[in-house]
Amino acid sequence: MLFRSMLGAGVCWSLGGIIVKSLTVADVWAIVFWRAFFMAAFIGVLLAALRGRAALAAVRAVGVPGLIAAACLALQIYCFILALRNTTAANTFVLMSVSPLFAALMGLLFLRERVAWPTWIAITVALAGIVIMFGEGVNGGRWIGNAFALCIPLAYACQILFIRKVRGTAPDLMPTVFLGGLIALTPALFLGGPLAVGPRDLALLALMGCVQLGLGCWLMTLAVRHLTAAEMGLLALTETVLAPFWVWLGVGEAPGAAALTGGILIIAALVLNAGLAMYAEPAEAADPATRAERARRANS
Repeated sequence: MLFRSMLGAGVCWSLGGIIVKSLTVADVWAIVFWRAFFMAAFIGVLLAALRGRAALAAVRAVGVPGLIAAACLALQIYCFILALRNTTAANTFVLMSVSPLFAALMGLLFLRERVAWPTWIAITVALAGIVIMFGEGVNGGRWIGNAFALCIPLAYACQILFIRKVRGTAPDLMPTVFLGGLIALTPALFLGGPLAVGPRDLALLALMGCVQLGLGCWLMTLAVRHLTAAEMGLLALTETVLAPFWVWLGVGEAPGAAALTGGILIIAALVLNAGLAMYAEPAEAADPATRAERARRANS
């Protein structure tokens, strides 16, 4: 069930590219506003349904670190749209997929967490893939979109850093996602131009906010307390693989040779890292301290 939840999250997230490429509205402010609005509304209703009167208290409990984490999520929402507007879906989703590796580096720099040798290998291979993709982007005029795409894992790593600094390894993510939506829509509301969109675009943005982002994030929260980081990272690659396929199928956008080469390197690095981490998991699970920590996470 938990594996299916994470797979479902990856499938939901993979729809972002084809939805954005299918929109007729070009204004980034309008796209971000309505996507964030529908996401916040979906998560807000879900919080109220699941938590009842405790929902508001859960939102208040995130504190300043939770607000910073939510702001990092809001930044990802903007960068995602800007990336898809300036580069291919394949480049966007592949560059986004290095988020676990960036999070590992942030943990090393700020939380003094040890980075295992397979992760160092994965980071090196992934960097080679990134260099290849940026080389193509400079020649094809897509480097700006690639840069926005690479900002997403950086913002994600900062988000995880602030969450883990206070909340530990299994935080309550739903209030942070809800606040991230509110933070994202606020600049668009006050700084953007007319936010009116046509009925077709509004329906697509509602699908994007509620299903692609809202439902995807909720499915992830069902799995995050019970699956290991390696298992989640491996299952989340569903998004990276499916997103370019939907865009190619829907609008005929195909990745170039360099994008394919760099993407294969990055995905191979992520699979290697997650696979070796999962292989090491049985040995860690045999340790009494690790079993106690797993029990605490499952019951928290």
